[in-house]
Amino acid sequence: MSEQISSRQWESGLESIASAFSHALSTQRAALMPYFTLGYPDPETSLDVIEAIAPFSDLIELGVPFSDPIADGPTIQRSTQQAIEAGITTTVCLEMVRELRSRDVRVPLLLMGYYNPILAYGEERYIIDLADAGADGLIVPDLPPEEADNLRNRSMESGLALINFVAPTSNMERIQLIISKASGFIYMVSVTGVTGARRQLSAELSNFVSDIKAQTDLPVAVGFGISSADQAASIGEFADGVIVGSALINAVDEAEDKPAAGLTFVSQLRKALEL
Repeated sequence: MSEQISSRQWESGLESIASAFSHALSTQRAALMPYFTLGYPDPETSLDVIEAIAPFSDLIELGVPFSDPIADGPTIQRSTQQAIEAGITTTVCLEMVRELRSRDVRVPLLLMGYYNPILAYGEERYIIDLADAGADGLIVPDLPPEEADNLRNRSMESGLALINFVAPTSNMERIQLIISKASGFIYMVSVTGVTGARRQLSAELSNFVSDIKAQTDLPVAVGFGISSADQAASIGEFADGVIVGSALINAVDEAEDKPAAGLTFVSQLRKALEL
């Protein structure tokens, strides 16, 4: 990998995330945030895919491989397992973020990973190293907001966003708690269940997003289950952001030239959001 540099030469993570959503809004579209697993199908290819999709992405969610990815469906589970078998660790993921910054990938990068590796690494050290590597925030799906205050405070001190989830099963009291502790944006889970491309999404999703947006000034991005450009465009009509993961990995899987396939798929999503 390239010589290590720090990306904290420009905006803080929180500022960078806000700028990304503001820029998308100024062009009258939802922000696009693809997800891709670090180290899949191998470290160098994953870096090439992420670099290729960056010009058409407003933000990128980077998956940190973990052996028990309880929020993820078969596609992302398979990708994370293969990455683990390739030797991808938390430390390697941080090095890969630094490498992406050295390649002049400047869109906000958010690491999506589970709490156990963070705990093993050490919360304080993880946040310091995450910021120094050039990440803008983190997403920890198995850390309830009631138990996240220490990690949240450390993140805020380093200018990073700790992203909170809102699910269709969340009641109003819990939604208000989540919003009160949120930073960066609200991650709206579109379906009950794990990640994975789906042919249809709930007809009630737009109403749910509207209810959330009425209670916060933070952007609301929708993820889980979005499988096509048409679905992305439909959600982009009422959400501030659209997150696509499993469908991107599937597109890359099937291609011989994986960075080119990633670029084609993400550029199609972006074009659909711009129409």
